[in-house]
Amino acid sequence: LLGNIKAIEFTRTDERLFAIVGIHPHDADAMDDGWSNRIEEMAGDEKVVGIGEIGLDYHHMHSSKEAQRARFRELLSLCDRVGKPVVIHDRDAHEDVWSIIEEAGVPKAGGIFHCFSGDAIFAERVVRAGFYISIPGVVTFKNARILHEVVAAAPLERMVLETDCPYLSPEPHRGERNEPAFVSKVAERVAEIKGLSVEDVARVTSLAARRAFS
Repeated sequence: LLGNIKAIEFTRTDERLFAIVGIHPHDADAMDDGWSNRIEEMAGDEKVVGIGEIGLDYHHMHSSKEAQRARFRELLSLCDRVGKPVVIHDRDAHEDVWSIIEEAGVPKAGGIFHCFSGDAIFAERVVRAGFYISIPGVVTFKNARILHEVVAAAPLERMVLETDCPYLSPEPHRGERNEPAFVSKVAERVAEIKGLSVEDVARVTSLAARRAFS
C-alpha cells in the first residue's frame, strides 16, 4: 500500500502527473484486513485515473495463485464502484486472466493490458472486448517476433506506448536503467512495423492514452 501512497504524493509535484492504485499480484499474499477499503479511498483522489496494475503473474509466483486470483476479482469489482479503468498485469497467465474477466465482466470504464505479452490472436480478443494494449520496449528487441506480429495486426488506435521504467529498456539502451524518455524508441519501432511516421504514431497513441484514462 505504501507504493500507492507514494505514487499519489508524487502527482502533487507536477500537474502533468497522474497515478493508478492497486495491488500488484506479487503482493497478493501480503494483504492485511482492510486493504480493499484503503485502495477504494485512494481511488477517489482526483489525480488517480485507474486501478492497477492488477492481475496475475505465474512467472515469478511471489504469491499463490489462489491469492492472486482473489485479489484480481476484488479489484476488478472495485473498478466499477469507483468508475475508473483497469490496468492489467498478465504474465504467463492469459487464460486465467481472461477467465476471471469473463466471470467478473469488463469494467464499464474499460482498461489496458499493460506490457502486452500475448500473441496476435489474444490481442484481437482483448481489443474486441474494448481493451487497449500497451506496447513496451520489448518491441525493439530483434527476437520479439510475436510482439512484432501483434503490432502489425492490431489497430493503432487501440494501442498505447510505455517503457515499464525502470525495467525492459529498449534498444539501444538494453542493460541500462529504463527511463520514461525512452518511450520515443518504442514509438520509432512501432512506426517502422506499421509503415507510418513517428509523428503519426505519437499522435494516435497519445490520443488513445487520453481516451483510455478519460
